[in-house]
Amino acid sequence: MPNTISASSAGTFAIGGDLVVNRLGFGAMRITGSGIWGPPANRDAAIATLKHLPELEVNLIDTADSYGPYDSEYLIKDALHPYKGLLVTTKGGLTRHGPDVWAPLGRPEYLRQCVLTSLRRLDLEQLDLWQLHRVDPKVPREEQFDAVAAMQKEGLIKHIGLSEVSVDDIESAQRHFAVATVQNQYNLVDRKSEQVLDFCEKHNIGFIPWFPLAAGALALPGSIVSTIAKQQGVSTGAVALAWLLKRSPVMLPIPGTRSVDHLIENVAGAAVELTNQQFAELDQQGRNAVVAA
Repeated sequence: MPNTISASSAGTFAIGGDLVVNRLGFGAMRITGSGIWGPPANRDAAIATLKHLPELEVNLIDTADSYGPYDSEYLIKDALHPYKGLLVTTKGGLTRHGPDVWAPLGRPEYLRQCVLTSLRRLDLEQLDLWQLHRVDPKVPREEQFDAVAAMQKEGLIKHIGLSEVSVDDIESAQRHFAVATVQNQYNLVDRKSEQVLDFCEKHNIGFIPWFPLAAGALALPGSIVSTIAKQQGVSTGAVALAWLLKRSPVMLPIPGTRSVDHLIENVAGAAVELTNQQFAELDQQGRNAVVAA
């Protein structure tokens, strides 16, 4: 494992052109209860994990009002407010009806409620980055984009992002506001969003891959991921993160955990330097895994 473990080793990216963050962030979904429902089983461990983020120079924290719901935002506020040097970004547009149950709701009045209540829970006057968690298929997307753009003009939101969207969605949204980030599922073995990532890179839009640690069989003993991990003295997850960071300069991985030890293992990935050959091998094997699936 690298002697100095810091998210700064991943380099920086300016979200929206002015919010400069280290490219390896933290996803605060899993600090909640089982099924992302209710408070964590061990609140002290969750708070300790959050408090350790600044020590590792992790300054991008991603959450959502639906994580708990609400518990993740409350925990972040309790552990880290007033967020000196930190960018806390949240999302809205999903409702919760039980463990692992998620339903989009994109009515303009609900999206406004999401923003106002997140501001209250996080104790902020403006959200530097707010992301539409899902585009609700039951509501015209232009209505949703108009509602979010209006809140930006009002000063409630500084920059706006989208989650689980297509290139067409992004282009449509750009007619209402500048899209600062896109958060889609993406990892070594899930490449459904390759076109979206390429679009984001072309337009300097931050790409936040959720579920970034997934590597499937590529991380089994004897695999290339496992071999590189042993050579570098890091976890297989750190190698998966290193691959993401090398894949694109707009990539902003946000691995999540409830454990300080696991957090340190993940952040070690910021300093892992893959050779071009290692990157190409990982890339090809990941693509092959997608085809095989």
